[in-house]
Amino acid sequence: MMQIPLSYDSVPIMSIQEFRKGQLEGRTEILFNKLDGERHIDESHKHDFFVIILFDRASGAHNIDSQDYIIRDREVHVLFPGQMHKWNIHAGTIGYQLMVERTFFEQFAPYFRFSFTNYQNNPVIKLTDHAFSMLKHEFTAIKEELKAPDSLIDLIHARAAVIAATVSKQAANLFNEFKVYQSNPRLARFNMLIDEFYKEQKSVSFYAEKLHISANYLNVLCKKDLKVSANQLIHQRVTIEAKRLLQSGNLTIKETAYELGFSDHAYFSNFFKAQTGITPTEFRKKDKSYKH
Repeated sequence: MMQIPLSYDSVPIMSIQEFRKGQLEGRTEILFNKLDGERHIDESHKHDFFVIILFDRASGAHNIDSQDYIIRDREVHVLFPGQMHKWNIHAGTIGYQLMVERTFFEQFAPYFRFSFTNYQNNPVIKLTDHAFSMLKHEFTAIKEELKAPDSLIDLIHARAAVIAATVSKQAANLFNEFKVYQSNPRLARFNMLIDEFYKEQKSVSFYAEKLHISANYLNVLCKKDLKVSANQLIHQRVTIEAKRLLQSGNLTIKETAYELGFSDHAYFSNFFKAQTGITPTEFRKKDKSYKH
């Protein structure tokens, strides 16, 4: 069994180097693999690179950041560095996977158009038939370019940018939240600040001060455009990370509470139950019983 180094929060992290042996085609910056048939990842782990998977004919379940997603035909799954996942892919599945080294990913990342947080919160994107055909063409073209002894990284970059733009167009059609952040820079900034400070700062007033507006006005913006309160957005981000840490199984509940900035683990347990309907202990037991 492959030994995987642990991250600061004890969730296993895999580097792109560990996938080079099994690659179908690749070079330093990017790998291509075909998903053909049944596959299982039983233990959640993270990557230090970007992954985009184009499912053609597919079924199964993909668990991303403690959220279960049914795998269906003609959809894209995106995983940004640091996201946690495991899956149970059924027999008969056909898919195509690009694994992209972080530095190269950053070169075409702007073509994703929207905040990465939006994609992380909505990692599965259903495709129209036309969009699927376009993406399959680009994935195949990248594979063929990688096979060439004189492959051109600039051409691969251009095709990766087309993939990012196409996925973004589909995401814009499916998730109105993207449009809200795009049209409201304050909310987009609020989202980024939450990602940066959610462990240390959980009060709306802290973020409002950073945005140079009142806490009340920030709350009004959130309720008007996102249909949730500012407090709920902060709590959602804390809950996502709590699930990640609990799912890893490497920290005690008390250690998880401290990692997330809670000085009292009983308060953390009450917070978690209020957000999810179950206690951290119950969540951990439920995760262990997840069927692969």
